[in-house]
Amino acid sequence: MITMSNYKVTVLGAGLAGCEAALWLAGKGVQVELYEQKPTHFSPAHKSEGFAELICSNSLKAERLDSASGLLKEEMRRMGSQLLNAAEAARVAAGGALAVDRDTFSAEVTRMVEAEPNITVHRERVEHIDESTPILVATGPLTDGALADEIGRLTGDERLHFYDAVAPIVTAESLDYEKVFAASRYDRGEADYLNCPFNKAEYEAFHAALASAERAPLHDFDAGAEQGAQPDPDAHGKKADTVTVYEGCMPIEIMAARGADTMRFGPLRPVGLIDPRTGHRPWANVQLRAENKERTLYNIVGFQTNLKWGEQKRVFSMIPGLENAEFVRYGVMHRNTFLDAPRVLSAGLCLKEHPNVFFAGQITGFEGYMESAACGLLAARNIYARLEGKELPAPPIDTMCGALIQYLTTENKHFQPMGANMGILPPLPEDQRPRDKRLRYMAVAERAVASFQQWLDENNF
Repeated sequence: MITMSNYKVTVLGAGLAGCEAALWLAGKGVQVELYEQKPTHFSPAHKSEGFAELICSNSLKAERLDSASGLLKEEMRRMGSQLLNAAEAARVAAGGALAVDRDTFSAEVTRMVEAEPNITVHRERVEHIDESTPILVATGPLTDGALADEIGRLTGDERLHFYDAVAPIVTAESLDYEKVFAASRYDRGEADYLNCPFNKAEYEAFHAALASAERAPLHDFDAGAEQGAQPDPDAHGKKADTVTVYEGCMPIEIMAARGADTMRFGPLRPVGLIDPRTGHRPWANVQLRAENKERTLYNIVGFQTNLKWGEQKRVFSMIPGLENAEFVRYGVMHRNTFLDAPRVLSAGLCLKEHPNVFFAGQITGFEGYMESAACGLLAARNIYARLEGKELPAPPIDTMCGALIQYLTTENKHFQPMGANMGILPPLPEDQRPRDKRLRYMAVAERAVASFQQWLDENNF
């Protein structure tokens, strides 16, 4: 039994990040005050009174080490994840993935939290952030009301986004560079974009497939049925309570439905570009913009979309050069509250200007169930280091946790949330890089595990 400590920490939110952080801190003897607004108040997405409620899928993704999600889980296990133990207790058959009975999983996490003597649970809303002692905000992507206003006050309102319209992201190594070429329009400045040129026949086939592709249904909390407020017509990146189609971030499939040439005068305009294969201007052109400093990931510019993920893979693979593209994230359009992390968040997951205010989970820009839980563990370790009068260095960038932290805190004027993927890890040296992708991913994962363990050994609290 760990000796009771004088350390006290407040945690807001009993989702995956909040519970993982609370359990880890309590295991260190810290007195945790955990606040959860349910059942006093439910967000439009939540239905159960239990903690760690899974909203959309019951899959926690792949387990094999040579996958991004499997590597993330291995790093979480080494940090002492309690939620992975709960997932094992709630496991259901799902091939190579870890999937859970979501009710059993939530009940197990709730039991673990409520049974922990160092955690005091408060079932009430919190509207003010008390900075006098360390506080962890883990209130998720639907944070709203007075608490969202309070976070906006601490970060600057323009640093808190309330709307998520995200284009798909592909890996650089999966592109066909026989077709894709680097150039900026009219050769202005650096060749910052990769270009995917269409001829007329290719474009017409792509347009027909896109205009008829199947769209994903919007949830009530995405469509704003619960809020009913009308958004600012210039609402992209600002507070918006409904997912209305804005001209500034229109779904590409809506644009396609407006006419055969609408996209050619919008994001697919070919002006100022010459296809080096033909020596002529393309009929239409898709541009790819680097998603990270290392240029291992690219997003498809202007391709905000609400298509089903399978349809995105099918249709967007018709773009010249993307026939074999590996998608690390598909496009989504939904309501989402998240920080402009590169500007306001330190690598220790606290606000740069308010160092006692820590954040964890999807509100930081960590995208995904396990990513949120991992972020909770990282935040908990940083908080504990602060209580001990120490500073915890970020995990190495060749680990999945370290790469995600680096992505979160690297300047990016187009910042959007990111989940675990192999594309954000630094590549292996040329002479150590297997040609087979699966072998290459395993080598990257084994390097990450060794590096992560060394980080843990050097920063053992």
